[in-house]
Amino acid sequence: MFVIRKSSLNSTRSKTPLPEDAVRGTDGERQRCPVYSVVQPFNKFRKTRVMKIGFAQLNPTVGDLEGNGNALLHAYRALVDQGAELVLSPELAITGYPPLDLLFKSKFVAQNLTVLETLAAATGSVPFVVGYADIHVGTGKPFLNGAAVLQNGRILARVFKSRLPTYDVFDEDRYFQSSPSTAPVTVAGKRLGITLCEDIWTDEFLPRSFYAKSPVEALVEQGAEIIVNLSASPFTLGKPERRLQMLGDLARKHAVPIAYCNCTGANDQLVFDGNSLLVGADGRPRLQLPAFEPALAVGDFTNAPVPARVSVAEESLYQALVLGVRDYMAKCGFRSAVLGLSGGIDSAIVATIAAEALGPQNVLGVTMPTQFSSEGSVDDSEQLARGLGVQFLRIPIQPAFEAFRAQLSEHFAGLPENETEENMQPRLRGMTLMALSNKFGHLVLSTGNKSELAVGYCTLYGDMCGGLAVISDVPKTEIYRLAQWINRDREIIPWNTIRKAPSAELRPDQRDQDTLPPYEILDPILQLYVEEQLSTEEIIARGFDGETVRWIVRKVIFNEYKRAQAAPGIKVTSRAFGLGRKMPIAQRYRD
Repeated sequence: MFVIRKSSLNSTRSKTPLPEDAVRGTDGERQRCPVYSVVQPFNKFRKTRVMKIGFAQLNPTVGDLEGNGNALLHAYRALVDQGAELVLSPELAITGYPPLDLLFKSKFVAQNLTVLETLAAATGSVPFVVGYADIHVGTGKPFLNGAAVLQNGRILARVFKSRLPTYDVFDEDRYFQSSPSTAPVTVAGKRLGITLCEDIWTDEFLPRSFYAKSPVEALVEQGAEIIVNLSASPFTLGKPERRLQMLGDLARKHAVPIAYCNCTGANDQLVFDGNSLLVGADGRPRLQLPAFEPALAVGDFTNAPVPARVSVAEESLYQALVLGVRDYMAKCGFRSAVLGLSGGIDSAIVATIAAEALGPQNVLGVTMPTQFSSEGSVDDSEQLARGLGVQFLRIPIQPAFEAFRAQLSEHFAGLPENETEENMQPRLRGMTLMALSNKFGHLVLSTGNKSELAVGYCTLYGDMCGGLAVISDVPKTEIYRLAQWINRDREIIPWNTIRKAPSAELRPDQRDQDTLPPYEILDPILQLYVEEQLSTEEIIARGFDGETVRWIVRKVIFNEYKRAQAAPGIKVTSRAFGLGRKMPIAQRYRD
C-alpha cells in the first residue's frame, strides 16, 4: 500500500534547499503550496522502470505572466527534487484561465511565449509539460491553446487543443483555432497522448454531444501509452465526483492510464477545485491531490488504488465560496471587506465566509437598524460578529430615513406609502456601506442569494450594492443547509437566525413569504427553469401549480435588467446568472 504524506519542499533528495512554500508571484507574496510525495515500498520483483509523474496543481493569476512563470519554475524544481520523471502543469498555466480578451492585447501572447522560452531554458533532463497560448499563422482564429513539452533547455514539442468549448461559461472559439489532428509525443521513452481539458471529456458527461471526434480515441489508436490532460476545469456542485467517474470510465474503456492535472484558485466568477488525479488503466485512482488548494505531488500508476475522496456537498460549497472570496480580494488588490449584517441568514453566511477567507480582523460587519428592525435581529447581528471575531458597528439609519421621506413629502403628498419608502431603507444602507468602503478601502460584499436575484426580490443600489456578490449563485434552501453544516460542531451562526422566518424588515411584521412563494417551492421551479431550461408548460407538467410557475417565470424575465447591474458573483451551480447565462434585457419572448 502507498502512503501519501505532506512534506516540506526541503526534501532529503534536494540538492538545493527551497523555501517551504516555494511558489511566489511577482508581488513577492507566497502562495501556500504543500508537497505530497508518494512513498512506495521496495519491490524486488519489479523488472521495469515505471515513470513517476509530478503534478503542479497551481493557482495562476490571469495576466500575471511573470508571477505564473516563477510559480511554474519553482514547482518544476521541487517536483524534480521529489523524484518526478515527468512534470505536468494546468491548462494555460502561463496566462491564467480564462485570459479572455487579454489575448487580443498586442503584446500579451508574445510575452507569454517569452515566459515559455525562459521556462524551457531552465529545464533539465526531466520533461515539463506547460500550458500556454500560441500564435496561429494562417486563416482562422488568431491563437492556439497549447501544451509545450520542455526538456534540456529547449521546446521539444507543441500540442494544441482540439475541442474548443463554446457553451456555459466557455467562449474559446472566440480566440483559438482548433487543432486539426492529434498524435502521441514520445517523452522519456513513453508515448504520451497529450490533451487539454475539454479534449478528454466524453459525451456522456457533457451537456450534449458537441464534437464529431474523440482526441483520446485517436491517440490510443496511434499507440499512446499514457493519456495526459492539462486542465482548467471550473467547479460546480457535484462536478469533482462526475469528473472522477468520467476519467475512470475512459481509462477502463481504452485500457490506458490517465494523468489529469487541474488548476486551483479563483479568477473572477470561476472557482477551480484542483482534485488532480492519477487513474490506472483499470479506472481506479492511484493518487488524488487535495481540493481547493495548491499542491505538488509525485506518483506512478503502480501505486495501490486509493479511496476516492468524496466531500459533503455543503463542505465543497463552503470551500468554493471561501476560495472565491479570498482570491477575488487578493487578485484585485483588496485587503478588507465590509458588509451589512441584518440578523438574517444570508448576511450571516456571507460574514462567516468572509471571516474564514480574509481573517476576522479584516472584516467589518455593520448593522443599520430602522424602526422596523426587531431587537432580535440587532442582537443576532452583534452575537454573530462577536462569535466570528469580526469588527462590528451599529449605525442607525432611522434619522436619515426620516430626513429623506421629509425631503420628498411635498412631491408624494396624497399618495400612500409603498415599496418606494421600503426601498429607501436598503438604499440608505448601501450608501452607508459605500461611504465606509470609500473612507477605509474596504470592498463591499453584497449578501443576496440566487432565489432573490432570480425573481428581483432585491433593491438596485441598495442590498445589491457591492463589489462581489458572494452567494448570488446559492439558492435559499441551500443557504439553510449550508448554515446547518457550518453549525455542525458548535454554534457559529446564531440558531435564532436560522430558525426565524426570513424577512427584509422594511415594514411592520414583514415576511418574505408575503411576496414570494415558499422557498421549498420557489427553488425547485427556478432549478427547472434557469438551470435545466424547461418551458413553463414543461414545469407545470411536473406537478407544480400553473399560476405559481407563470408568476415566477414572469419575474425572472422582467428582472433581467437588475441582474445586468449586479456585482459579479461566484459560480457554484451548473448555470449561474451572469457569465454562464446570457439573456437579452429588451425582449418579448415568452414560453
